Amino acid sequence: MIGETDVTAWLLLVYRIPREPTAGRVFIWRKLKHLGAIPLQDAAWVLPFTPRTQEQLQWLAAEITELNGDAVLWQAKQLYATDPESLKRQFIEPVEAEYREILSALRKKKGCDLAALSLRFQDIQDRDYFAIDLGKQVRERLRKAGGG
Repeated sequence: MIGETDVTAWLLLVYRIPREPTAGRVFIWRKLKHLGAIPLQDAAWVLPFTPRTQEQLQWLAAEITELNGDAVLWQAKQLYATDPESLKRQFIEPVEAEYREILSALRKKKGCDLAALSLRFQDIQDRDYFAIDLGKQVRERLRKAGGG
């Protein structure tokens, strides 16, 4: 879990990478998705600013360079948006849905693999940049079930 994040501080990775071989593009795309980054454009992705996300994106920028691409990492603040909470919601909603899936599996109990659910919870928690309350509830339910 990352903890509270300043909702106005963001990291923006803008990059160009050769189209061929396509494996490089897929590699970068998968890493960005694993981090929970949100695409603003095809090659412009955003994450909340934290020391961890900064380090991760710096490593990714270096990997882009190794793939004969160009990368620029920006620290940015949102100055204006029609819906200022929209970007934050794009990070929260998928994490919230995944937490709800874990809760649903815990309610079924029968055939519930607590170890697998605990691992999944840890993976989701790494992308829970805003430490939503539902994550705390899931952690407590896992703990009570003996899996966390």
